[in-house]
Amino acid sequence: MDSRFLQSFVSVVELGSIAEAARHLDMTPATIAQRVRALEADIGSQLIVRSGRTVRPTVSGTRILARARSVLRELRDLQSAASDTELPAGPLRLGAIPTGLMGIIPLILKDWVRRHPHIGIYIEPGSTTALYGRVMAGELDAAILVHPTFELPKTSSWHGLRREPLVLLTPARMKVASALATIAREPFIRYDRQVVGGKMADDYLRQLGIRPNVRVELDGIEYIAKLVAEGLGVSVLPDWAVIGAPNRELKKWPLPPPCPARTVGVLWQRSTVRAPLVEALVDIARAHFPQPAEQAQRGSARASTR
Repeated sequence: MDSRFLQSFVSVVELGSIAEAARHLDMTPATIAQRVRALEADIGSQLIVRSGRTVRPTVSGTRILARARSVLRELRDLQSAASDTELPAGPLRLGAIPTGLMGIIPLILKDWVRRHPHIGIYIEPGSTTALYGRVMAGELDAAILVHPTFELPKTSSWHGLRREPLVLLTPARMKVASALATIAREPFIRYDRQVVGGKMADDYLRQLGIRPNVRVELDGIEYIAKLVAEGLGVSVLPDWAVIGAPNRELKKWPLPPPCPARTVGVLWQRSTVRAPLVEALVDIARAHFPQPAEQAQRGSARASTR
């Protein structure tokens, strides 16, 4: 059985169509379809079926999906372990929240390419919740995400990069004499309460007895910042990382204490084959984000109890 056939099958199921799998794997749809048919012939059972415009696994396909993923992970581990260099072979599979992609990863990648030019990195964007699950399942080697509000498993490792306190975000032209009065008065763009930073902001305002006039609620700090810059309202957000000059159309204002903060850092499973690659990445990150991991984690823990 060819492992490439397994990868094609898994990609088709995860992406929901042969065409999307072909784009993801940089192949033609005919090649993907041929690989899946070959896998079905080897196994002796139909694995996928069309359902409207999408493709879903059959009963047999569903039964082998988890094992197919496990086999592919084992093969990747085997290839990494077979490296004859100091570090395991790549690629390093790294997840990142959107603000990590914009304000953290570019700095780290510049040094990574210089130090380890032959070790590639696959980057997958996602929310903290989704990335956490994929790291714990072994589908990602590490992720740059927000420290969860619960205790991390003892099998995992964490290195804090940034402690990001909540701030009031307004259009640059807006005059602010009191941050809290501004929040109560102006139209408010609420950060999604289903994510750590959004719940943190909501809890903070509730404790102060402030009920903002919510115009819209959404996830995505960069999206919210764009709406604020357009004059559609103000928002309370974590003070996220920005590379380069700040947006002149926006202004950040400190909030009265006790002001909670989220912590953004790197999460990984310490016993995996590619854990040394993650540790090499963290070594690079320390130069750009020198905040001690212990201090960052304590800050996150304090914020989560408020």
